Amino acid sequence: MKSIKETKLYQEIHQQPELINQLIAEPQESIKELANQIRDRHIQHVFIAARGTSDNAGRYAQYLLGAHNRLVVSLATPSLFTIYRQPPDLSDSLVLGISQSGKSPDIVSVIEEGQKQGALTAALTNFPDSDLGNSANIVLDLSAGEEESLAATKTYTAQLTLLATLSAELDFVAHHRQDLEKLTNLLDDVFEIEQHVVELVERYRYMTHCVMIGRGFNYASAFEFSLKLKELTYTIAEPYSSADFLHGPVALVERGFPVFVIGPAGEMVSEMKSLVDKVHDRQAEVVMISDHGELLDKADQILVLPAGVPEWLSPISAIIPAQMFAMYLAKTRGFDVDNPRGLSKVTETW
Repeated sequence: MKSIKETKLYQEIHQQPELINQLIAEPQESIKELANQIRDRHIQHVFIAARGTSDNAGRYAQYLLGAHNRLVVSLATPSLFTIYRQPPDLSDSLVLGISQSGKSPDIVSVIEEGQKQGALTAALTNFPDSDLGNSANIVLDLSAGEEESLAATKTYTAQLTLLATLSAELDFVAHHRQDLEKLTNLLDDVFEIEQHVVELVERYRYMTHCVMIGRGFNYASAFEFSLKLKELTYTIAEPYSSADFLHGPVALVERGFPVFVIGPAGEMVSEMKSLVDKVHDRQAEVVMISDHGELLDKADQILVLPAGVPEWLSPISAIIPAQMFAMYLAKTRGFDVDNPRGLSKVTETW
C-alpha cells in the first residue's frame, strides 16, 4: 500500500493554500462581470443547482450572500426540472450551477431552463468548456488543476473562495477584501496540527456512528465533514445545525457518543458553548474544531485552527482539519483513500 504522502488525496489537500492564495491574489474578471450584472439587473434572488460537495458550497452561499449582500439564496430541486418537468419561475434570478466536472445532466438542465426563461446564468466549475460552462452566460473557473482523488477537497475550498470573492466584489466593503488577504497569510498554519490529527484518529478507529455540528457560516462545514467521513471511512456521520440537533436528534447521544463541533470564533460561540454543555450532560465525547479558547477548553478532544480568520471565511480553513481527519482515519482502517468503494469522479444524475 502507498504511503499516505504518495496518495493523490494527501497531495491535493496540501495544495489548497497555494490554490486559494492564487484565487484571491488574482481575481478573475468574470467575478467582476457577474457582480456588475447582478447589480445592473437588480437581482435579489440566487437559485443554486449543485450536488454532493458542491451542494455544501451552495449552503455556504446561502449564509454568505444573505448576510453580506442581502440576497435571497435557495437550493434547487433538480427533479422538478428533469423528472416532473415543472420548473419554478426563474426569470428574475441569478441561476448558478456549481459542479466540479460540469457534467451532471440535472445541474445542466437547471441552467438551461434559466436561459430559456431569460435569467442571468452562471457556472462555477473546474472545467469551463464543460456542458455546464457552455450553458451559462458567465463562467467562474476553479482553476484547481485536475483533481485525481475521488473525494473532492481542493475544488471545494476553491468553490468557497470564489463565492467569498464574489460576495466581496458585490458589497464594496473594504475590510472584506482585507479579510480575504488576511486569510492568505494563515492557511499554511492549518497544517501545524497534522501530527496531532494522525494521533487522534487512532482513538476513533472503531467508531461507527457520530454527528457533526455547525451553524451559520459553518453549517456547510458540518455537511462537508460528514460527507468526507462517509466517503472515505464508511462511517455513519450525520450533520446538523446546533439548533436542529437539539430538536430531537440529541436523543442519539449516550455515554462516549462522538460529537464533532465546528465552532470557530464569531457570533456562534455562545450557541456552541450551550450545545457542548447539553451534550456533556448526556456524557458525549466532544471533538472541537476551533480557534476559540473557551470552546477548546470545554472539549474532550481538540483540533486547533489558526487564530485570526474572520468567521465568514472560516469554512475555508475549518474544513481542512476535517479533510485530514477523514483521510487519516481511512488510512488507519486500511482503506484506499484515493479510490473509495462505489464512487466515481463524475456522477451523472437526472
